[in-house]
Amino acid sequence: VKVVVAFTAGGTTDILARTVTQQLSEKLKQPFVIDNKPGAGGNLGTELVVRSAPDGYTLIVNSVGPVAVNPTLYGKLPYNPLTDLVPIVQIADVPNVLVIHPSVPANTMEELVAYAKANPGKLNYGSTGIGTSSHLSSFMLSKRVGFEATHIPDKGADALKDLLAGRIQFMFATIPSVMPHITAGKLKPIAVSSLKRSRSMPEVPTVVEKGFPQFEAGSWFGFFAPKGTPDAVISMVNKAVNEILQVPAIEQQMIAQGADPAGGTPAQFGQFVQREHDKWRVIVRDSGAKAE
Repeated sequence: VKVVVAFTAGGTTDILARTVTQQLSEKLKQPFVIDNKPGAGGNLGTELVVRSAPDGYTLIVNSVGPVAVNPTLYGKLPYNPLTDLVPIVQIADVPNVLVIHPSVPANTMEELVAYAKANPGKLNYGSTGIGTSSHLSSFMLSKRVGFEATHIPDKGADALKDLLAGRIQFMFATIPSVMPHITAGKLKPIAVSSLKRSRSMPEVPTVVEKGFPQFEAGSWFGFFAPKGTPDAVISMVNKAVNEILQVPAIEQQMIAQGADPAGGTPAQFGQFVQREHDKWRVIVRDSGAKAE
């Protein structure tokens, strides 16, 4: 079974996909092979799977960007990820964490907001690109709080380099990408963007706890299949992945990587994906973001 990852090797999508597919190969006595197909914000790999034969031998581990954000960000895609892909199972939630450079005189959300309001236009925030969840999370925050900050979009990991160097002052980043820098004291974690605290960083409060209801802007990852894939295949993969996510060693490995294991039924995942699409459509339109 070919499992497409629409991003480069070594990223969060790829790491989670490899963790689960390795277990699937052993559990189902069938080789599951990762095929990285990066490009166009994940659209390239996603379309490849949409056009694949729905025989169960091509699946994709996809994420919030290609499925929920890109349909609005890119204007007109040649396919609809909500109808041309079948949700199988959610693997994990990966909250974004709001991290700031040590030079910013703030250690809490309240202090950051007060500093930003007292210094309008002085703060720059980074992101891994226009329309990514790291960009839109910061946009949401500045809009809800009512402070001015300048968006500096970067290509992928370059944003983190700029933050560590102090060229930008804050950003929302996936927990796995910044965990080592937080541990080393090079970045200060202020809040996480999930509704509940992350199991990877239980001591860090949520944005919601800090007085911003319904602020949910994390990343998530799950298995999808081309439309028309037999129900028996969907059920088999769903059951196997749910069992894998409940293995204590796998669960602990994912939490250590910064991911909160999810699981659930195909229907639950489908409803979640629809809600995410509807939520991000409004945020993308409000932000004025357009794919470059």
